[in-house]
Amino acid sequence: MPRKDSKMTKMKIINASWELFYENGYESTTIEDIVERSETSKGSFYHYFESKSELLNSLSYIFDSKYEELEPELHDDMTAFEKLMFLNRELFRMVENRIPMDLLTLLYSSQMSLKGDRNLLDHNRTYYKLLRKLAIEGQNNGEFSEDVSVNEIVKAYALCERAIISDWCLCNGEYSLYKFSETLLPRLFRGFLK
Repeated sequence: MPRKDSKMTKMKIINASWELFYENGYESTTIEDIVERSETSKGSFYHYFESKSELLNSLSYIFDSKYEELEPELHDDMTAFEKLMFLNRELFRMVENRIPMDLLTLLYSSQMSLKGDRNLLDHNRTYYKLLRKLAIEGQNNGEFSEDVSVNEIVKAYALCERAIISDWCLCNGEYSLYKFSETLLPRLFRGFLK
């Protein structure tokens, strides 16, 4: 039971911090604000995070929570490709509407630095597990080419998503992230289909 409580406490801190980052901005949010909103303690905060900046890496947990929320909506009558496009559209819709662009930019730049964890590349995340599951499903049902490995399919898909998000940040959100992706990602990914 303590492990579940520990995970819940960490997620309370993460969720509260991202709510506050969205409402007040990253710079204006203090650790005290996060502790108060999460109804935890400073000790709990520092148990999981060395500093507020370390929370930038926790955005991948927010993404994974969204994938866990969406997974039950993946129905058997959908192809594996349709499931991937659904997940992409819904995640990108959330990113566009709920994640401040400056924080997204900070996260991506922190992932490219030589220091710290690269949580976006952690293959133990829900994201990668779900992508692997769908790539296997697509190959098993004859939808995806068997000329490439499951790992290559997953890598290509994740790379495309990261590239689209990076471009959207570079362009300062001048277009709709999820609408653009809805058009581009299927075109980029068609080479993996039979």
